[in-house]
Amino acid sequence: MDPYLSILLASTLAATSGVLIKIADLPSTTMTFFRLVVPTVIIFIYLIHKKINFFHNNYKIMLFSSLLNAVRIWFYIMAFKYTSIGNGIIILFTWPIFATIFGIIFLKEKLDKKIFLLILTSFVGIVIVCINKNISFENKDFLGMFVMLVSSIVFSLTTIIFKKESSNYSRTETVFYQNILGAIIFFPFIFINRPIPTITQTFLGILYGILVGTIAFILFFYSLKRLKVSHYSILTYWEVPCATILGIIFFKEKVSLNIVLGGILVLVSGILLITYKQFNKENLE
Repeated sequence: MDPYLSILLASTLAATSGVLIKIADLPSTTMTFFRLVVPTVIIFIYLIHKKINFFHNNYKIMLFSSLLNAVRIWFYIMAFKYTSIGNGIIILFTWPIFATIFGIIFLKEKLDKKIFLLILTSFVGIVIVCINKNISFENKDFLGMFVMLVSSIVFSLTTIIFKKESSNYSRTETVFYQNILGAIIFFPFIFINRPIPTITQTFLGILYGILVGTIAFILFFYSLKRLKVSHYSILTYWEVPCATILGIIFFKEKVSLNIVLGGILVLVSGILLITYKQFNKENLE
């Protein structure tokens, strides 16, 4: 498959997450169980059939990333339980900003005036999105956006790690490692949580695990391995309008002016940051 088509299809599938999470109406730990266990089981069967060795190359850092990803997905699902799809998806896509910040702190990347201005612009966008919210953890909408912000920060870390290791693992192996520890951690919750999921809720949970946890991420990692980081990152932004439109269609979500203005600042600054960093990298090379 063409990697550009692959990333657009993956982003479209990922955009259905908020709808499936809200319709299923399961505890966040139960929905996280479905999201992590389903792809783990499917890919485990595939890897066993292909007689692929699980533990090779830098598997320890991959397992560490799997732990981070489990936390990230739990927070991601929890966020959609509290806030609207439109709010959540805009906050999620602050991740390139945090990836840049981590690069400056840990990788000693250069911080110039343009990068600083774009980072500042993105945070101004977040403030504008939250401007009419009651800034309190008692406010579910604000709590959901805060939790999604944490998920975005963790996502930026896992993206860097999985990209670095993408040459050592196939896309199916990467998806397996992405989910394996989380599947083990959240497995008990399917027995602990009450009430027990209905047949419809179970179907939605499994569908979420197949469409988003398995197919979408196989397509994501397929593209990540073949595209420049800048191209890959920018095309993932297709998820934002898709998810927002689905929120409007399924839940009659209202998109206020401050969400539009703040969202534009967040998304544009993220896209410009990605392209600017790629441009500088190519010039250095």
